[in-house]
Amino acid sequence: MITMVSPGAGREGPAAQPQVRSVRCEASARLPTRHGLFTARVYRSGTDGLEHMALVKGDVAGRENVLARVHSECMTGDIFGSLRCDCGQQLDAALSRIGQEDAGVLLYLRNHEGRGIGLAPKLRAYALQDLGRDTVEANIELGLPADARSYEAAAAILLDLGLTTIRLMSNNPAKFAAFEGDGLRVVERLPLLTKPTCENFGYLRSKQAKMGHLLGLPSVP
Repeated sequence: MITMVSPGAGREGPAAQPQVRSVRCEASARLPTRHGLFTARVYRSGTDGLEHMALVKGDVAGRENVLARVHSECMTGDIFGSLRCDCGQQLDAALSRIGQEDAGVLLYLRNHEGRGIGLAPKLRAYALQDLGRDTVEANIELGLPADARSYEAAAAILLDLGLTTIRLMSNNPAKFAAFEGDGLRVVERLPLLTKPTCENFGYLRSKQAKMGHLLGLPSVP
């Protein structure tokens, strides 16, 4: 098990009590895929009991500048191939890129459905988007944050795997800040761009305009 203590630990006062975050690897097995051979490792979070999956290719412990992808669970895109988002395409592209290198890690984070709001609220947000709201407006109208995800468990897993510096495949700048500190450093951002479709173009453009995602799409005139 690895535990991480928040930077505020050691300050005086009740508001400064350290928050200990822990993960534990509970199972590991060989996982052959169409992208090559990986080792699958299941981690359990000590704070909420959630299981997360790490797919590891090669020997990454102690290695510098490891290729990494931190992927948020998306049942509709990853499993059913929904065209409303680009999640499934990003997952496949990331595994393919790792498969082409001799070492890399993909973390699959549970409880991140709909940027952390949950599966049912995500579908309610979809219904609002069909009425004209964008992906951010729909969440806000439901009384939910635009992005409720946490990456604390992901950072702890990467550390447990022996990583200190990573090349992060992501278009989301918020992830870069999440992995700076606590013994981790992002040394390079690698874009993970997909071809927009008529179904997800508005969704992607809203993420770029309102959430700062680096997608290279034309702005709204």
